[in-house]
Amino acid sequence: MVLIVLLCSVGASVCALVGIVHLTSVATERRRIAAAVTGDDRIDDAPLIERANRRFRRTRLGQLVERELVLAGIDQRPLVVVLVAVAVGVSTAYILWTALAPVFGILGLSAGAFALRAFIRRAKARRLEAFIVQMPELARVLANATSAGLSITSALAIAGDELGAPAGPELRSVANSIRFGTDLVSALDAMGKRLPSREVAVLLSTLVVCARSGGSLVTSLRDIANTLEARKETRREIRTTLAQALATGYLVIVLGVGMLFFINLIQPGSVEKMTGHIVGQIALVVSGSLFALGFFLIRRMTRFDI
Repeated sequence: MVLIVLLCSVGASVCALVGIVHLTSVATERRRIAAAVTGDDRIDDAPLIERANRRFRRTRLGQLVERELVLAGIDQRPLVVVLVAVAVGVSTAYILWTALAPVFGILGLSAGAFALRAFIRRAKARRLEAFIVQMPELARVLANATSAGLSITSALAIAGDELGAPAGPELRSVANSIRFGTDLVSALDAMGKRLPSREVAVLLSTLVVCARSGGSLVTSLRDIANTLEARKETRREIRTTLAQALATGYLVIVLGVGMLFFINLIQPGSVEKMTGHIVGQIALVVSGSLFALGFFLIRRMTRFDI
């Protein structure tokens, strides 16, 4: 019963924090629109969260978080993201400290950092996957533009205007870089670093080679479009086949943590007693290692690269 009350209180606190952040974001956006309409851009009238976010972005951590958010395509303030991660870490530490044992509370403090890292990594993977899905259409647009006699730079600008996110903004960024003096190879290399993928590397290499040697870019792009379309269908079939195995891998971790709560629910204080005795410590370390090993093996067996 105590555990349920703790979970409800922490959940309510997190929901309240998310609501406050959302309301602050909406209020800031309204003030920005009003300032743009009236022509009043005074910085002193900015909300507290906006001023704090500006100061945070000047720090090394703020610059790192902002760069990662841009690469992941997340349109949020770096300070807000870090505050949410801290709230997750503190909430997790509080739950584990009170429900299991103090040592688990100490481990729970790192949950916020791990959650932030996993969130950004997942967002990057989704953005890259969305870009790869758009690549067949991107190759066709470039092929049609170049077959009409346009240069590669003009074709990239047209594709950036016609395609949606994330391909559109990336191509517009490349076109703008070239427009302001960056050569084609450097602009495409920067795009390749933002989108590390074999498919992206093949497309960019084809554009660079054809731009240097003057080869038949239209034929190459159409062949790439057909190949990418086939690879997209293959990846979709493999992902559907391995969905159950991936869910099993995450279920292993949930069962491991849930078992500790279940033991402590049946015999209150048993987990804390285990952490204070050498035999219990060994049992916890061995069982945790086995669960982690099982999760790692399942992830390795379900990983594919085509």
